[in-house]
Amino acid sequence: MIARLRGLLDSQGADHLVIDVGGVGYLVHCSTRTLGALPGTGEALDLHVETQVRAESITLYGFADTGERSWFRVLQQVQGVGARVALGVLSVLTPEELARAVASQDKAALTRASGVGPRLAGRILSELKDRLAGELAGAALPAQAVPGGAVDGAAAGAVSALVNLGYGRSEAHAAIGKAAASLGKQATVEALIRAGLQELAEA
Repeated sequence: MIARLRGLLDSQGADHLVIDVGGVGYLVHCSTRTLGALPGTGEALDLHVETQVRAESITLYGFADTGERSWFRVLQQVQGVGARVALGVLSVLTPEELARAVASQDKAALTRASGVGPRLAGRILSELKDRLAGELAGAALPAQAVPGGAVDGAAAGAVSALVNLGYGRSEAHAAIGKAAASLGKQATVEALIRAGLQELAEA
């Protein structure tokens, strides 16, 4: 499976790009956000890739960062959300904004995405919030997993939540560690999750 592509930008369209890797052009579908951050034609490009294999096709989806790819995966676990809708959501919301929308159940934010009506927006928000809440209610990670003194319990919950959203355990540890050091001893789980997502988005 293709997980990453590094090459030269050959061309781009409204919802895709072609990356030249050693003389082979790969057509990769991307969100508006990723397409908006592309270098110029002929310049070096590095993409995180999600490969979807179907009976009749192999389709590549590209992302500027691992945070966007993780949310792409998580969104498709919601009934009625396929790759096209997931890309639509990520075209109008950054990973941090999407996490904030889930936390506040902001249906209006989701309906800005192409293909997302009020009913589907409500389902996405409900399922993702339940998923996050279920993870936080589950077993916590060992307190020493993330540095931060008095915030260890909250940090462990925040790491667990990010892992449940699809991020790797090591990158979640690193992001929450930075967030805990920045926010201090009184940081809540919710604040750490928001700050951690921001760290991941900027990585």
